[in-house]
Amino acid sequence: MTRVSSASLELAAIAGLVGGTLRGDGARRIGGVAPLDRATADDLAFVASSRYLAAMEGSGAGALLIAPDLADAPGGPADRVVVARPHEAILRVLGALTPPPSPPFRGTHPSASVAPDAVVAPDACVEAFAVVGAGAQVGAGAWVGPGCHVGARSIVGAGTHLVSQVTLYADCAVGARGLIHAGTRIGSDGFGFVSDATGHHKIPHVGRVVIGDDVECGANCTIDRGSIDDTVIGDGTKLDNLVHIGHNVRVGRRCLMAAGVVIAGSARLEDDVRVAGQAAIGGHLTIGRGATITAKAGVLKDVPAGATWSGFPARPHREELRRQGAAAKLPAVLRRLDGGGAPDGSAG
Repeated sequence: MTRVSSASLELAAIAGLVGGTLRGDGARRIGGVAPLDRATADDLAFVASSRYLAAMEGSGAGALLIAPDLADAPGGPADRVVVARPHEAILRVLGALTPPPSPPFRGTHPSASVAPDAVVAPDACVEAFAVVGAGAQVGAGAWVGPGCHVGARSIVGAGTHLVSQVTLYADCAVGARGLIHAGTRIGSDGFGFVSDATGHHKIPHVGRVVIGDDVECGANCTIDRGSIDDTVIGDGTKLDNLVHIGHNVRVGRRCLMAAGVVIAGSARLEDDVRVAGQAAIGGHLTIGRGATITAKAGVLKDVPAGATWSGFPARPHREELRRQGAAAKLPAVLRRLDGGGAPDGSAG
């Protein structure tokens, strides 16, 4: 069983929440959401595909969210909410059963260090061993978790949550309603050097990191400050764990980046770009609005708006699929050229 909440809702209330049709006992109380194979009588499970009907029949769930074409399937829980998109509906239920965490208190913990000229809103929370540097600002309702460091003149926007051990170097800004997970570092120097016969000479990085509103950064992300310009992340963008953003990068609004993505310095990602896990985008490139970069792609050229690119070096996705298909045929071609006949041993 996967328990997600100590709260509970009646099934009739869940049907109203998701805009579904109730079948069965509307007074049944639901306290959690769980997979079909681990759910108990207090849990809600969901069925969106016929391939899960066998698991549904043996499920101990108290009730189901179920797609209309499966609503009359025999077996399984009799109490059901019929809804067109069970995947989307379950997100609403999870939100209702699992409200976001709230700060443990309002104010500043005695062990925290807050500079005399820092400005911390009265209803903000600064937890144990956090540091708020000279001239920094912590906005209304913000939550600076244990061990976080807010550097000199940095800004934490209203309602933003730095979970724990988050570092904002000096002169960085995170907008309102952000969520920055544990271990993320914002504002470290970019990787910039001028090399000559005497060695590698560091380029001073005097730019900032400016993060917009409603941005989420996963655990252990690193976002470099600009050299002479700012590194900017637009409103509504979401980063998974272990994403690296290089210096002077500009990321547009509502972009998505999965774990392990690397964006090299001075690249530009326009609005609504999606980058899948472990992809890498070279420096000074532009990824057009609404483009998609698939997993482990290595982007070495500008990508047009709306395009999907994959592979290494990355190219349009259909072109990459043709390349992979051709590559798969090469062993048989080489055998023929070497006189080995067809793959089945015939003369071919």
